[in-house]
Amino acid sequence: MGTDRVSVRETRQRLRRLLDRVQAGDEVVVMRRGIPVGRLVQAQRKSPPLPGLSDFRSSIKLAGRTMSEEIKAARRSQRY
Repeated sequence: MGTDRVSVRETRQRLRRLLDRVQAGDEVVVMRRGIPVGRLVQAQRKSPPLPGLSDFRSSIKLAGRTMSEEIKAARRSQRY
């Protein structure tokens, strides 16, 4: 892993190769007339934490018969 300095022209010509190096962990500094104008570094992947479902589950209130009871009743009513 290291830092490489490349010109804008070279960046345009070899972008795919430079991105492969960045993905491998290297850093690339893009220079314009000897002055650094940009830097290519590996993106940091931050995934947002998922919320807990316990509060959501406890907020659900069920009323009436269970699903299996409803299915049994529907089958009985269709038979006769």
